[in-house]
Amino acid sequence: MQKFFVFICCCAFSFNAEAQKSATEDSSWFLKNYTKIERYIPMRDGVKLFTSFYIPKSTAEKHPFLLTRTPYSCAPYGEDKFSSVWSTYRMAYLRENYIIVTQDVRGRYMSEGVFEDVRPFNKNKKTTTDIDEASDTYDAIDWMVKNIPGNNGNVGVFGTSYPGFFSTEAALSGHPALKAVSPQAPVTDWFIGDDFHHKGAFFQMDGFSFYPTFGKPHPAPTQNYGEGFRSPVKDNYAFYLNAGPVKNLARMMGDSIRFWHEMYQHPNYDAWWKARNARVGLYNVQPAMLWVGGLFDAEDCWGAWNAYKACEVQSPQTNSRIVMGPWYHGQWSREGSFLGNARFESNTSAFFQQSIELPFFNYYLKNKGSDKEITEATIFFTGENQWKQLAKWPPANVQYKDLYLNAANKLSFSKGAAGSKFYEYVSDPAHPVPYTEDVHEHRTREYMTDDQRFASRRPDVLTFQMDVLQEDLTLAGPVMADIVTAISTTDADFVVKLIDVFPDDFSYPENSLNNGKAYPMGGYQMLVRGEIMRGKYRNSFETPVAFVPNKPTHVKFELPDVAHTFKKGHRLMIQVQSSWFPLADRNPQKFVNIYTADEKDFQKANIRIYNDPANATRFVLPVIK
Repeated sequence: MQKFFVFICCCAFSFNAEAQKSATEDSSWFLKNYTKIERYIPMRDGVKLFTSFYIPKSTAEKHPFLLTRTPYSCAPYGEDKFSSVWSTYRMAYLRENYIIVTQDVRGRYMSEGVFEDVRPFNKNKKTTTDIDEASDTYDAIDWMVKNIPGNNGNVGVFGTSYPGFFSTEAALSGHPALKAVSPQAPVTDWFIGDDFHHKGAFFQMDGFSFYPTFGKPHPAPTQNYGEGFRSPVKDNYAFYLNAGPVKNLARMMGDSIRFWHEMYQHPNYDAWWKARNARVGLYNVQPAMLWVGGLFDAEDCWGAWNAYKACEVQSPQTNSRIVMGPWYHGQWSREGSFLGNARFESNTSAFFQQSIELPFFNYYLKNKGSDKEITEATIFFTGENQWKQLAKWPPANVQYKDLYLNAANKLSFSKGAAGSKFYEYVSDPAHPVPYTEDVHEHRTREYMTDDQRFASRRPDVLTFQMDVLQEDLTLAGPVMADIVTAISTTDADFVVKLIDVFPDDFSYPENSLNNGKAYPMGGYQMLVRGEIMRGKYRNSFETPVAFVPNKPTHVKFELPDVAHTFKKGHRLMIQVQSSWFPLADRNPQKFVNIYTADEKDFQKANIRIYNDPANATRFVLPVIK
């Protein structure tokens, strides 16, 4: 064992030495072959946006632009200061002599103007004062192609997370020079599925950790946004439980964070939220689109799937494709062989970088190579750990099958016989179900594949599973939960988790790259997909409706798409619970405006989940035939 450890250390040292040598060589090459300039680009209303350019010195050919518009700063500032892009996979674009452009969006960092979160798309712009992110992109591109020498007139746009939103909006600009856009993990709808809310349930932990810094007002350009709220309590479960109702978070936030307080004033999916749904503008999209996301992206998994689907329906003529890998938020730009305890047995990120993203932009911006190898949907199926190249998503050979609760906590594709009519648990807001087993200060990214055995042991979590699979079972598409429930109060949340239960003797191949932790994988309950639904929105996100106490009621909602194979010898498990804390805020389990609820509004609820033939809870699975 000691010799093996020494061998590993030597290999690691050798690898690190080679990586450092390569980075040094790349940085030297970059400084020799690129120059940096910074410019303020005027928008149609006179506001100027700060923009940095890394421009190839070579004049052997004309160069395309690759633009990222960001609210997170295009630092470092100064024409003699350089971003270490050579240490990332994007060095490949430098070797291809792209002009790399980064722009501070309106009202952020060194750009002028007023920032507005997820600024609504305005399809009826008539005057120079009618601006949005699409028009700002148009004006930026127009200036670039006319004022930066040596360009070939072709522009691509990409960005991850919030820059993914700005990439979506860029695609709506209509500028003829914009040929290719890749929104990656794009912020798409902050009420239905991304970041701030899932199906109306408030994702307080993500929002509260992000906005005290991000949301600070800055009426004039600045390079420094300072620090946000810092809690002396490093256990996030304890901090949010002790904080009490979410209205107390607003007090801690202070009065200056405008979007936070606007959000509290719009508890339902009203016109204010709908205007901030990035899907509303996805009509007549002109550039080629490459939507990218992570199957295990804790922030914006929903956006990539659903923006792609909206584009397919609303703009069917658009050359639009999707790539989904087994990634956390932005992992496709980093090592992609594992997430938490789950291993994928290859560097999935390298495949994406080398075989999809770079060829996509090279083809549309440089007329180099081909796009024939990039299929409509390139999806990594976890479980079997294989990429699949598909002609459409969901695949044409998907059959939607109903999975039912049976007696003895079993799951079956057949309805159970009459007998036990319901399963039951008590949901107590004073003791909510944690989203993960360990103690953390910040929300983890690994929870998306975490072991769920800790939840199976709680009395307020219902756990159901199939018999051991005798053959592989592959799911490809959204999972629908159709829960028949009766609650003793007037509101409740419902969390559904789709889980892969590994055999008791399971272990990964010894040569697969991992996180360096020896976690017992025998009997592992891997979270494949989880989602929460705020019960009062079961009929409409616009108009909440109270439950009639103890009356059987359907709560039907969609979980984001899955691409997973439950291997022969594994089991499929489903868990149902009514809290997921502190990932999502606590439902008082009383029909009230939760943003203004008091501590006295919180109460226990008795939750029944029905499984008799007349009131059969079911889960609709997208099974590949």
